[in-house]
Amino acid sequence: MSWRRGGGAADGGVSRRWAFLLCVGSFCLGLLFTNRMWTLPEASEIAKPNEKVEEGNMPVATECGPKKVQEQQIYKDILHAQDTHHDEQTLDKTIASLETELSAVRSLQESLLNGSPVAEEFKISESIGRRKYRMVIGINTAFSSRKRRDSIRYTWMPQGEKRKKLEEEKGIIIRFVIGHSAISGGIVDRAIEAEDRKHQDFMRIDHVEGYLALSGKTKTYFATAVSLWDADFYVKVDDDVHVNIATLGQILSHHALKPRVYIGCMKSGPVLSEKGVRYYEPEHWKFGESGNKYFRHATGQLYAISKDLATYISINKHILHKYINEDVSLGSWFIGLDVEHIDDKRLCCGTPPDCEWKAQAGNICAASFDWRCSGICNSEGRIWEVHNKCAEGEKALWNATF
Repeated sequence: MSWRRGGGAADGGVSRRWAFLLCVGSFCLGLLFTNRMWTLPEASEIAKPNEKVEEGNMPVATECGPKKVQEQQIYKDILHAQDTHHDEQTLDKTIASLETELSAVRSLQESLLNGSPVAEEFKISESIGRRKYRMVIGINTAFSSRKRRDSIRYTWMPQGEKRKKLEEEKGIIIRFVIGHSAISGGIVDRAIEAEDRKHQDFMRIDHVEGYLALSGKTKTYFATAVSLWDADFYVKVDDDVHVNIATLGQILSHHALKPRVYIGCMKSGPVLSEKGVRYYEPEHWKFGESGNKYFRHATGQLYAISKDLATYISINKHILHKYINEDVSLGSWFIGLDVEHIDDKRLCCGTPPDCEWKAQAGNICAASFDWRCSGICNSEGRIWEVHNKCAEGEKALWNATF
């Protein structure tokens, strides 16, 4: 093809004018085609690397259809629910911590107003800050139970430096819990003071001792313990019960993340309305017709409650009703609250051969006693037998992780 200035179609060639227009037209068509095939997303729709996508600003790709939009909305709802749940848990923990501190201040104030001595543990905790413990074990005892206390000291309760090591390394506090006599400063009080100077394992509370006052003693124990030590659990056990501390700690550790937990061997026995019988209930009329049963509650030989419940008792101790039986009283205080009841039969095994067979089978008991005696019968002598046949072993305690 030849190119001529001013040539026409008849000459068989294309003029420069038409060639130029053809090039421009082809270029415009190319731009149009490219824009339709490679449309770039808006800058707001491009997720920047490592940038958190805020709720409500997630890009929605309309080309993916309604299903994709619905999935993204569900994902946003899940994120929102998780954030809300986390905020609620944080708020609950903050409130519980504040209530505990308030309870501690109130207990200190009452002790000062009543002229009671302030425990050394409280002074230390206030000066260096409250450390966290796994559990506080309060052993309910009486003035006349010196032989029982000694039998516990020489079986399942570590003494001296071992007890201090237990507190420091395992976060476990163990104390005998006792109040004072009707005449404060009498012979029995001085005997306890002398025993405490020797062993340093007592927790003295502002309570007048007496069997019919066990509900009040239990309430005062929990209120005092939560003011002295910041623990996950607070345990009450009688001084005629054998305890395997490591097994007890492992049981409680499974429920450490739960806020309001009540752990023990749950029962629902009959309400006894006949005077003179053991466990007679003077307020039996409150439980309905004759022959009715109590609400579900833990048997009194050993039970544990979480920190939130101990704090609740401390704050409301002046208005909590006391039934004659302390285990019934404790159960009644939690009615109407959002409390999880944990029934664990390892907390109420029998004495040998029951706990012995279970130990041989690898199912070690946390607590052992005789049901017919509401504790180990003749515990001053027989607790040695129970310990020899049913104990978990000293290594189990020091190797345990809670």
